[in-house]
Amino acid sequence: MTATQTTTKTATAKLALDFVLLHVDSPAASAAFYADLLGRPPVEASPTFAMFKAGEGLMLGLWSRHTVEPAATMPGGSEIAFTVADEAAVRDLHADWSARGLTILQPPTAMDFGHTFVARDPDGHRLRVFAPHQEEARSEQVRS
Repeated sequence: MTATQTTTKTATAKLALDFVLLHVDSPAASAAFYADLLGRPPVEASPTFAMFKAGEGLMLGLWSRHTVEPAATMPGGSEIAFTVADEAAVRDLHADWSARGLTILQPPTAMDFGHTFVARDPDGHRLRVFAPHQEEARSEQVRS
C-alpha cells in the first residue's frame, strides 16, 4: 500500500456523519414544521438556516435553497428515516401524522426490511418511518 492509499484509508475511516442538510423554501416555515414533528425547538435559527438535534450526534439542518452555495438545483427529493420499535408504533405514528395533515405517500406497508410508511414535508422531502424486522433489530443490538 502506498502512502497516499494509507492516508486516504485513514482519513475515510475517521469520517462521521454529523449533519443531514435539507434545502428548503422557507427555513422558518420548515423549522416550525419540524419543531412540531420532533417535539422540540431548533437549537439554532436564522432567516436562512435552522438546525435541530436529530439524534445521538446527528443534526438536521434546514438551509434556504435560495441562499445555499453552490446553488441547489432541485427542491425536495431527499428522504430521511425514523426508526420505531414495532409495527404498532408505525401505525400509531401514521395515525398521528395523518391527523396533523401531513401528506401520506405510502400507507403502513409490510416490506422486505420491516413495516413502514412514508409522508412528505412541506418541501417534498420524504419522511420514512419504519420498524425493522425483529431479527434485524436484534442483530443491530448485538452489533452496538
